[in-house]
Amino acid sequence: MRITGLGHASVFVETAHGTVLTDPWVNPAYFGSWFPFPDNSLLDWERFGQADYLFVSHLHRDHFDPEHLRKVVSKKTTVLLPRYPTSELEDALRDCGFTSFVSPENGEVTEVDGLQVMIQSLTSPTDGPIGDSSLWINDGSQTLLNQNDARPSELTAFTELGPVDSYLVQFSGAIWFPMVYELPVRAKQAMGRTKRERQFDRTLRYIEECGARYVFPTAGPPCFLDEELWGFNDIFGDESNIFPDQPSYLDYLCEKGHDEGRLLLPGSVAAADEPGCPVEHPYDPATVYADNETKTAYLRDMQARRMPEVEAAKAGWAHPEIDILTALKEWFTPLLMEAEHIAGGIDGGVRFTCEDAQRGDVDVLIDFAGGTVRAYNGEKVRYRFRTRRAYLEQLIAEHEIDWVNSLFLSCRFSAQRIGPYNEFVYVFFKCLSEERLNYAEGWFAEQNATEAAETITMSDPQGNGWEMQRRCPHLKADLSKFGEIADDGSNGAVLTCQMHGWRWRLRDGKCLSSVGNQLRCAPAGEPVPGEPIPAVEHRDHRDQHDDESLTAEA
Repeated sequence: MRITGLGHASVFVETAHGTVLTDPWVNPAYFGSWFPFPDNSLLDWERFGQADYLFVSHLHRDHFDPEHLRKVVSKKTTVLLPRYPTSELEDALRDCGFTSFVSPENGEVTEVDGLQVMIQSLTSPTDGPIGDSSLWINDGSQTLLNQNDARPSELTAFTELGPVDSYLVQFSGAIWFPMVYELPVRAKQAMGRTKRERQFDRTLRYIEECGARYVFPTAGPPCFLDEELWGFNDIFGDESNIFPDQPSYLDYLCEKGHDEGRLLLPGSVAAADEPGCPVEHPYDPATVYADNETKTAYLRDMQARRMPEVEAAKAGWAHPEIDILTALKEWFTPLLMEAEHIAGGIDGGVRFTCEDAQRGDVDVLIDFAGGTVRAYNGEKVRYRFRTRRAYLEQLIAEHEIDWVNSLFLSCRFSAQRIGPYNEFVYVFFKCLSEERLNYAEGWFAEQNATEAAETITMSDPQGNGWEMQRRCPHLKADLSKFGEIADDGSNGAVLTCQMHGWRWRLRDGKCLSSVGNQLRCAPAGEPVPGEPIPAVEHRDHRDQHDDESLTAEA
């Protein structure tokens, strides 16, 4: 088995039973904000496009690049298709020209012409664009697990199949938090440091659970070539930057006593079946990563070559013929009527300010409590977004049903909120179609009716025991593996789930990170409450949240 890095989450895997191409991405994504780093546009894509199998993990645009798929990937390729609750991924791939699909049952091993394949699909409304997935393959001698962006609560489904030889996993940030928030610089730096530490720790926990012979940090970071986003690049020695590169994470692994990490550049070839898994690079990594000055020079050269692609696209984003308020009324009003759980979870208004110095601003209020869309008229709101008018016009012109997978991940906006993070806000903006919205509503209804009976006991720093539900109320991570208890001043003992960084005050089970999501817990020896409080009915906005949910990450 040989693994060729193709940039970001893309690899070309040569096995004893055919070749597999995963998540090929080259073109700028999210309103021209993200580019693969290092640059992968000059690889021999015609060769890699002749793969026997194609795996696209999900629809985020740094994994699904339709222009590139149409151009370079053979339409004779068989697609290994995750099973999602909607047919959007299959429909999008068919629209690219693919006709041959193998879609194994979720979590079940299937043999495809001698190659053992398992795809684990995550299907909560907060997993990627209504779905994220991992690919496990075995060719009879080597096993590879490509987890990319997916955040399974545990890896048992893979590890019980036997030892993993090669493990590909995300380590870097892939979200807009905290950069876009209108907060003091020091506050954002503190949040960024916490997030960077947490994403490193989460990946380490996955690595230690997987126990693979070799680990390849992948699926990030992107780079930002537009001057207005240039500061997001990790070239300033800023430990609060959420987009660290692979060498930074490999250094961290070494500090933690792990020597199984391997660097994949675009074009690097790892011989996974040879002792020590030697990696041959197409150029000296120091020409990119030697220091921040070297990295900056590399990015400036890349900027000169690739920014014309973005400038050409920008010219078509403004649509002055579109009446934003009227269009959003027609589009969103029917959805608000069906969004019972989502609207209940938001329980108020979301303000969208669309700015344009020449043509004037458009200020829209989406009233989830009243089920209406109208012009903003000074109402008090807890959630506000600002962006350029042209971006909203482009979203409307394309009828983009997932604003998380476009505007929000572009980082071309700013945000304010009063009180804790509210996952229902972002779920709504990724469910702007009847099909997606109905699925999300059904999922929330099912979760509120489910009682997780199993409990565990953990100790706080003072040695006091706490009994609590085993599964995290947020996205069901195993708290016996991902839970940590620390003292938090006036809050007392606080549990943190390291999967996504959500926190609970143990004296009453209150979630400190978001609306709802009550934790069933009690001091050891006392009865644990038997019924979880439904998330959409528990609304207490007094506590500030210090971290954005990571569930929307690309």
